[in-house]
Amino acid sequence: MIDVAAAAARIAPFVHRTPVLRSPALDEWAGAELFVKAEQRQHTGAFKYRGATNAVQSLSPQDALRGVAAHSSGNHAAALALAARMRDIPAFVVMPKATSSFKAAAVEQYGARISWCDNTLAARHEILAEVLTATGAVEVHPFNDERVIAGAGTAAMELVEEIPGLDIIVTPVGGGGLCSGTCCGAPGVRVLGGEPADRSATIADGLRTGTSTRTNAILREHFVERIAVGEDDIVDAMAAVHRTLGEVIEPSAAVAFAAARRAGLRGLRAGIICSGGNVDPDALPS
Repeated sequence: MIDVAAAAARIAPFVHRTPVLRSPALDEWAGAELFVKAEQRQHTGAFKYRGATNAVQSLSPQDALRGVAAHSSGNHAAALALAARMRDIPAFVVMPKATSSFKAAAVEQYGARISWCDNTLAARHEILAEVLTATGAVEVHPFNDERVIAGAGTAAMELVEEIPGLDIIVTPVGGGGLCSGTCCGAPGVRVLGGEPADRSATIADGLRTGTSTRTNAILREHFVERIAVGEDDIVDAMAAVHRTLGEVIEPSAAVAFAAARRAGLRGLRAGIICSGGNVDPDALPS
């Protein structure tokens, strides 16, 4: 059962209640009234800390002693590392060799033990299986986990508590954890998902995966429409957010803004879950 309210109570001592940002200039750019839930200001710089914290804090004392593990090349790895540190348990993260030094340094800073693998999904699964066998750790999947989905949904729950009467909420969609959590955290509100037109080559590296059976079922149940956006749209959205809000956001987060603009939401009050701001300064699009 995906219980967002229980997750919100569980993670409250550990997470930021992030602000909702507004800009008339951004509204004009998007063609709608936007209310931006600023998860780039969350611990570890992304919404992922909510789901990782809910998963870690849900563990029984016996399971917690085993530690937690996951494969990830980015925000989930950092989020799980910090969530584990806050409970004083070990975290084991499998990361591909192509991971940027910027992201790897953040994971190491939070205290996770990194195992490196080749740059394929099969290699990630293979090395993670070895880590799980060697350590006995509990796997915390980045999106195919009800605890993670419920934690992600707390961002939308906070948004609708602060801004009632939204017509729609827009999120990026990669594995679908944030978008499905938003459906559960803001019941009765229409949800729109933005995704890159070319997942395999997109600069939105956090969205290169596809939805799982669990998250896809939730998106279908809630009739989530998905809008594909191009690379130029993503870069334009990053620039618009920086120009109007003064915020640096990662390409994956910018996908939601680009989708809101492309969807034609004129006259609507639209919430945007800005998923994160972790971008290597040396890799920023010009």
